[in-house]
Amino acid sequence: MIFKAVGDSRPYPDHGHVTTRDWSDVPPRMVRLQDLVTTKRNLDLVMLLAEDSTFYGDLFAHVVEWEGKFYLEDGLHRALRAALQQRATLHARVLVLD
Repeated sequence: MIFKAVGDSRPYPDHGHVTTRDWSDVPPRMVRLQDLVTTKRNLDLVMLLAEDSTFYGDLFAHVVEWEGKFYLEDGLHRALRAALQQRATLHARVLVLD
């Protein structure tokens, strides 16, 4: 299995990070794909297969750490690309919520 679990919602409280600018203060770090719980159940294949899918927006996926779990909030296409390239990790901005 690629991810720890596949979810379809954000179980953590609202954190106020909405725009790329909001997330830019969160430093990126490596995250193991097997530790991630997705917050989206579906992915548009056009987004995954587009050559410029990582060109626009933040270069890093957005992950929220809450209650000991890592939730992939944005960047599912990046995570799947990493898995397809047989990489076990992903660069992500990890926002830690208490």
